[in-house]
Amino acid sequence: MRTESAPLTPHASRLTPAAAGPLLEARGVIKHYPVRAGFFGHAGAVVQAVDGVSLAVRRGETLGLVGESGCGKSTLGRTLVRLLEPTAGEVTFDGQPVFRLQGQALRAMRRRMQFIFQDPAASLDPRMTAEAIVAEGLVIHRIGTAAERRAKVRELLEQVGLAAAHLGRYPHEFSGGQRQRLGIARALALGPELVICDEPVSALDVSVQAQVVNLLLDLQRRYGLTYLFIAHDLRLVQHVSDRVAVMYLGRLVELADRDALYREPLHPYTQALLAAVPRLERGTTRLRLFVEGEPPSPIAPPSGCRFHPRCPKRLDRCEREDPALRPAPGGRMVACHLYDEAATSNER
Repeated sequence: MRTESAPLTPHASRLTPAAAGPLLEARGVIKHYPVRAGFFGHAGAVVQAVDGVSLAVRRGETLGLVGESGCGKSTLGRTLVRLLEPTAGEVTFDGQPVFRLQGQALRAMRRRMQFIFQDPAASLDPRMTAEAIVAEGLVIHRIGTAAERRAKVRELLEQVGLAAAHLGRYPHEFSGGQRQRLGIARALALGPELVICDEPVSALDVSVQAQVVNLLLDLQRRYGLTYLFIAHDLRLVQHVSDRVAVMYLGRLVELADRDALYREPLHPYTQALLAAVPRLERGTTRLRLFVEGEPPSPIAPPSGCRFHPRCPKRLDRCEREDPALRPAPGGRMVACHLYDEAATSNER
């Protein structure tokens, strides 16, 4: 495997009209965690980690999901594939209701949806060899003979930039980038259609981040994969995504095509996120919009718009009314009263 830094290959949209249908749809997904308080553990408040998220991931695309740490991105990703059980809502995968499946039907569905975790050191069993880690899913689903599984593992390791000599190594014998490549091979072993990439390079050295991202894009083109790419690095999301969803305090605030969102963000929170991204180009102009303070607690979110205590453009109604995610100019979705006001003015 190469150890030098690799340039990040710009991502070009792969969507075609025939492939633009949704593979996964979420409607009103909620994931709350009860807060136990008191000596006897009586239920008190709840952590509203994900609170009514609706989105669709089109077949063959990369949907980027961005937001500040603690906004619920990873919780949403894990809930969509039922690594976490939802509090409420519906998710369909290729038309099948994910949250209602049980037994063999759920087992078959899990083969088609896989997850790449943020921290490869924590997500790999230190007692298992590389071969056992990648083959584990094949063994669980009883796919192939022992010899066939071994051959499959060798093939997968080669495809992710590892070698057959690595088969007998344990996770602690790999570098961080190699461990993530091992995690990617494990995710691909069952031939999934959808892969949730949860901050897949944030725990890696900068020198290997581009290599891993380019690997993910190459595998997507080779196998026709669909990605939900969760990240906090907006520059990275711009390179890899077809569309981008912006999340704040458990809810989506904007959803748009990548180029439209980076060219003209509508929601004040999206504008602030992009304004904070460092730029190296000279002579470029950018929107200067900054927010103050830390995000509110998901245990006690603000009334009305959840962003209004930090929003420099807030209206009076923002403190009282919670804006819904609705169509906005340019074929995008945005949850902001500023555009309700604009629509009202246009109607008048």
